[in-house]
Amino acid sequence: MPRLIAIGTAVPEYEVKQEEVRAFAKKLFGPSFQNIDRFLTVFENAAIDRRKFCKPREWFERNHSFAEKNQAYVESAIALGEKAIRSCLDKAGIGPEQIDHLFFVSTTGMSTPSIDAHLINRLQMSGSMKRTPIWGLGCAGGVAGLARAYEYTKAFPEANVLLLAVECCGLTFRNRDQSKSNLIATSLFVDGAAAVLVAGDQAAGCFSEAGPEILDSQSMMWPHSLDVMGWDVEDDGLKVVFSRDIPALVRARVRPVVDAFLLRHELDLSNIGTFIMHTGGRKVLEAYTEAFHTEKEKLKMSYEVLRDYGNMSSATVLFVLEKTVTQGGWTGTNGLMAAMGPGFSLEMVLLKWEPNLPNLSISGRLVAENEKMKEEVK
Repeated sequence: MPRLIAIGTAVPEYEVKQEEVRAFAKKLFGPSFQNIDRFLTVFENAAIDRRKFCKPREWFERNHSFAEKNQAYVESAIALGEKAIRSCLDKAGIGPEQIDHLFFVSTTGMSTPSIDAHLINRLQMSGSMKRTPIWGLGCAGGVAGLARAYEYTKAFPEANVLLLAVECCGLTFRNRDQSKSNLIATSLFVDGAAAVLVAGDQAAGCFSEAGPEILDSQSMMWPHSLDVMGWDVEDDGLKVVFSRDIPALVRARVRPVVDAFLLRHELDLSNIGTFIMHTGGRKVLEAYTEAFHTEKEKLKMSYEVLRDYGNMSSATVLFVLEKTVTQGGWTGTNGLMAAMGPGFSLEMVLLKWEPNLPNLSISGRLVAENEKMKEEVK
């Protein structure tokens, strides 16, 4: 099976405490909301301590054109993407020239040539390397991108595949938008990038880091739900769209899809050791806990990433994945990754940590697995 080898993450330099953002929002939205303090409770309820942005707080106090915001996105996405990729490949012990395919996921800006093309040049990757830029999946993009990397390494088991998710949600902020959706978005969204290396069974490389196997993936899109979340394109940028009904939709619709997905592997939710869920917000995580009838502890990593980073759209769940893998202690257990996004859609990936297999090279691990099978036959 394809295996997750290493993960690298990156965040920008400008850190802002949640109470600072609350004060900023009170000043900006106060004239448009009666009893503004009642609405500002979303900042305390978000369960976020701090966030990091590509621009300082003063930048958000001024109006910016779509062109200005998008140029800032291109520059920031390239910088964050390079940092995340270098971190990932350094952990894996391989060079950029050894990557066979790069999947790039983003939703918060546009670029042609796409950001991956810029990074291939900066990192001096192979000119014959394949690349697939994916746009528009929103918060579901991290899990969907990992699923595409998994599927590619199933088809081409000798490949080293890199997934990069970059989002600059903060740069989409429109300070002339006085809607409640924009106020709530101000309490949640932020910038970040994550890179994941996935290797096929026959991939070359003696990897110093090795994580779980990727067993399967599945997508689900519910009809007649296009207005649940997404972006509307306005003259001054991307206007956030998300429904207050998302937690209720999680409770009502997710469990049957997850049960059917796990049943394909003769598993159920009791067989899942850890849930690697996109941090859509505290209420969304609570809805997952209720839908799965599980304890909050199994979503611990998601809550910690929400607290320390906020919602980075597609990249966020990969931060949760990194924290989960780094903690360790999952030997012999399964993990479920999931994220919801525009469409309205759900993306899932099933992981498996092998019991008692050392961090060998891919070829060495195949030998170990063959020896294990021989012993079982005897």
